[in-house]
Amino acid sequence: MNALGKKIRLLRHQKGWSQEDVAKRLDISIPAFSKIETGITDVNLSRLNQISKLFGISLVQLLSTSDVEEERLFQDEVIELNKLLQVREVEVIDLQKKIIDLYELLHKK
Repeated sequence: MNALGKKIRLLRHQKGWSQEDVAKRLDISIPAFSKIETGITDVNLSRLNQISKLFGISLVQLLSTSDVEEERLFQDEVIELNKLLQVREVEVIDLQKKIIDLYELLHKK
């Protein structure tokens, strides 16, 4: 995967969008968008401009491939995934409590 494709994938993950979501917004097929993300397809300037507007960043920001920017995007993605993980952990704990309560109720009879 090239740096631009990786950056687009990270931006998409930050928004919580699927490849299908972005493809629809760009009015292209899902395989065509997948090829952009994987670096198989060279993207023309008008498509790059469309992608940058979609993600609310400038074309220069999109094309910038600094390690600092990529690291920030990666860290933002990790933070969002950690938040989702915390929510799931709370759900698991609640379900465990319900199982214990049901077990105790069953064995009281």
